[in-house]
Amino acid sequence: MLQAAPKLSDLTAGGALFGKLKALGVDYVFANSGTDFPPIIEGLIDARQKGINLPTAVTVPHEHVALGMAHGYYQISGKAQAVMLHTNVGLSNGATGAINAACDQVPMFLMSGRTPVTESDRFGARTVPIGWGQEMYDQTALVREACKWDYELRFPEQIAEVLDRGWSIANSSPKGPVYLSLPREVLCEPCPAKDLDSPSRMSPAETAPSRTALAEAAELLANAKRPLIIAQRGAGSQEAFDALTGFVEAHAIPVSHYWANQISIPMSSPSHIGWVPAPQLKEADVVLVINALAPWWPDKFAPADDAKIIQLGPDPLFARSTPIRNFRSDITLAGDTAPALLELIAAVEQHPIDRTKIEMRRRRVMELASAEKVRAADEAKEGIGPSMSKEWVSHCLGKAIQGRKASVFHELGCPLPALQLDQHLSYFQEPHSGGLGWGVPAAMGAQLADPDRLVFATVGDGSYMFANPTVCHQVCEALDLPIIILVLNNEEWGAVRHSVENLYDKGLASRTNDVPLTSLQPSPDFTLTAKASRAHAETVTRGEDLPAALDRAINVSVNEKRHVLLNIAIRRTSPH
Repeated sequence: MLQAAPKLSDLTAGGALFGKLKALGVDYVFANSGTDFPPIIEGLIDARQKGINLPTAVTVPHEHVALGMAHGYYQISGKAQAVMLHTNVGLSNGATGAINAACDQVPMFLMSGRTPVTESDRFGARTVPIGWGQEMYDQTALVREACKWDYELRFPEQIAEVLDRGWSIANSSPKGPVYLSLPREVLCEPCPAKDLDSPSRMSPAETAPSRTALAEAAELLANAKRPLIIAQRGAGSQEAFDALTGFVEAHAIPVSHYWANQISIPMSSPSHIGWVPAPQLKEADVVLVINALAPWWPDKFAPADDAKIIQLGPDPLFARSTPIRNFRSDITLAGDTAPALLELIAAVEQHPIDRTKIEMRRRRVMELASAEKVRAADEAKEGIGPSMSKEWVSHCLGKAIQGRKASVFHELGCPLPALQLDQHLSYFQEPHSGGLGWGVPAAMGAQLADPDRLVFATVGDGSYMFANPTVCHQVCEALDLPIIILVLNNEEWGAVRHSVENLYDKGLASRTNDVPLTSLQPSPDFTLTAKASRAHAETVTRGEDLPAALDRAINVSVNEKRHVLLNIAIRRTSPH
């Protein structure tokens, strides 16, 4: 006997919301609830009892952690998730996460309740003083600039069409977060069943480069004598990662991961030349910029005036997010990174290959790549002394995870060069928006997306505190997320100090140990915070002890399925 289909017609909008999100492909709703949530919680129980297919609702005790988890989940799975927050105060706590997602072009469905519109005489109207205290003239203004689309739900019968539209816009190029405000009275009303269990009726819009621009870019690259590729946000897919690797190695084209959020080719590749390509950029006659917000430092190093610049990406001019960004673009290829890159490579391959020219530059490129590997290794090994350097920690971590399916989420923790990672999705750096506290939650979301992956969050001590660590550890224990957190603890805001020294390179800050507004002394014992949620936690003070500590951490994560924190003492910045 066939089981009867769940009956949707009796659901309120608060319950119908979840079923529709599941139909759109949302696996998790990361939620931080409040007094606006009664119709959501009641509706969720009702939908569950009716046997409706629902996403998993995850309680996250701080909004910034919820946004970070949705961010990291997408980066590993490629699937946009949902976040549900509490009125204006919850939304304000989540605003930094929305800014990070917008900067990283990460889609998500962000929602928050709205204080009841009515004061009386309607079910769901205001009941306690907080209903008046949380009223705003424009609640959406808290996140409007970070979101591609926003709307306030007006009627329950809008649920299906509004979520369809928001989902399709979030996943259209360039991708990013969208926001929906949910007044309590509307959520309390019955919701028509039509289209609640159907996928979106609107397909996301994908962009592609113009044929003319693609042909011009291919011709430039095919005829270049000294080409250079600067890649900042990955290749977009495993297929494109592999294709780009094969292409640059066959054509002896150097690739720099300048301030990279993700890697685009293996760091062991003979075409990988390192982090800062200053001399190569000055000499290049053609430069391909792959989805890079800031591909060089205009006041320090820039391309020659007669070089040709090709910029490729979902929003290669960053028109949606950045008011001022004037890096030259002689040819602009707008399209999702992976398909646009594959098209460009295929177009270049149609041109005759000048093997003599390729072989002439191959030796130079391999010398650069080899020198970078030696430099990174030497710099790392110098950091094993009386106090560790970040580079030594990176070197040890890279060795520990070599050959494993692993991802490193870096937020002012382990720098990329010494890691020497080779896999697609093996590295994610904090968004260039700089909303701190991203690293640990993003790693948690990544672990949720791929339970078999070995996931590390490498963070500075300041970034760890920004992550609301008590919340992170509680959720890791609740969801059995065996991430490994490395806190690189130098008891200071190292990034702030470096910023001062970069701007005032011969200033007072570069000649003193007492730099105002940067000290984080005395340092808390972070292991106690982790142990409160049954994590395995250690403090490591000597560089020679780190490899064994990493092995223990990996063993606990893989075999005991518990999360781990290593509090690693590293050297403070020395005055010049």
